[in-house]
Amino acid sequence: MKRNIVIATVAAIALVGGGTASALAVTGDDDSSAAAKKSSVQLKDDDRGDDRDDSDDAKENTAEVKAAKVTAADAIKAALADQAGTAVSAELDDEDNGGLVWDVDLLKGDTWHSVQVDPGTGKVLGSHTEKDDDGDAGRVAAALKGASVNAEDAAKAAGSKGAVTSVDLDDDGTAKAWEAETSGPKGAESDWKVDLQSGKVTADHSDSHDDDSDDDGSDD
Repeated sequence: MKRNIVIATVAAIALVGGGTASALAVTGDDDSSAAAKKSSVQLKDDDRGDDRDDSDDAKENTAEVKAAKVTAADAIKAALADQAGTAVSAELDDEDNGGLVWDVDLLKGDTWHSVQVDPGTGKVLGSHTEKDDDGDAGRVAAALKGASVNAEDAAKAAGSKGAVTSVDLDDDGTAKAWEAETSGPKGAESDWKVDLQSGKVTADHSDSHDDDSDDDGSDD
């Protein structure tokens, strides 16, 4: 799902350009954009070039997790206190200005709310609203129908495996579940599935399989 990055990017372009965003219709209760409120957590802009390797990524992951005092579950709770709806995803994201934020996507009816939460204070920095024009809302509602485990629950469950850096609804195919990504003590990333009914956490190897497939076809 992870619609929040696109929404925030388009909204930022509209603010900087002084015009409207054509790629997505960002409308509604745009009461305080995250671009107008700076995160209390600022990261150094070291080693963020094209020559980055796995060790650089691990260092950045470690720095982000260490800097974030607010957990994914708490960020989701803060977003829901600011905007009514159903949480669908949350991601710890570093912005171009060096600020670290939790991007939380909420769905209410056919309206998406992208809420950004300060990972240092737990305060809401801003939110943007977008009408659902591509049918995602209906698919999400169907995937979550009868579910016993919500996004906050999934984030807490995955927290037993490491520091959660993202949680997202996997509504593709028949094996619907929450997907979570964690970072270990040395910055190593791991992917997990959280069952929508039981909350059971299992390793998710689908990403690694996809990467292997891509590598196999890279010489063609």
